[in-house]
Amino acid sequence: MRKALTIGTAITFVAATAMWLATSVSAQGGGTVEVEVKYNGPAKVDKLKVNKDTEKCGTETAVEHVVVGANKGLANAVASAPGAKGASKAKAVIDQHGCKFVPHVVVMQPGEIEIKNSDDILHNIHTYSTANAAINKAQPKFKKTMTEKFEKPEMIKVTCDVHSWMLGWVAVVPGPAAVTDGNGVAKIENVPAGKQKIEVWHEVLGKQDKEVEVKAGQTTKVSFEMKGK
Repeated sequence: MRKALTIGTAITFVAATAMWLATSVSAQGGGTVEVEVKYNGPAKVDKLKVNKDTEKCGTETAVEHVVVGANKGLANAVASAPGAKGASKAKAVIDQHGCKFVPHVVVMQPGEIEIKNSDDILHNIHTYSTANAAINKAQPKFKKTMTEKFEKPEMIKVTCDVHSWMLGWVAVVPGPAAVTDGNGVAKIENVPAGKQKIEVWHEVLGKQDKEVEVKAGQTTKVSFEMKGK
């Protein structure tokens, strides 16, 4: 009798745990969208000689406009679910390291971004935007971090007036988003279940979107192929 009671209790516990997990997933209502972006065209990377601050910048640099992997995967594309809610509110960070913006493309929710200067030399942050106020500020070597605000969705170009080859982007998006890696893959986490528009943007190749059906607790895959301009 005691063994039967123990087994019955265990079954009840397992059933209750399964129900709790199902309720938890349902309550969260989130799934993952794995976005693959391909480009069947040539890479566009400008190699330039450097003759300023070479001790930090090196003597040659590469400006990455279109980066294509071995499998035709397109790097540095922003994949987002612009109509979805529940994205992370973590503060975005962009660094100036080796006289490059790292990462080349950073995604953020409307709010604050931390701008770092890891080079120990003078940089100048210059942003180009229309919805948000433009920034044009010197960042001396002793000013390791600056905090700025971008409160409206927009793709913002970032340059440095001291080092003309430096180029980066800040993607201010209202919903969950991610940037494709060297294989052209980005995983958008915590996308609410249901039909969602997935949008892909690239600095040179433009923008595309598709509608997908997101399921709670599952990964939905969607593919894009960008066209040359």
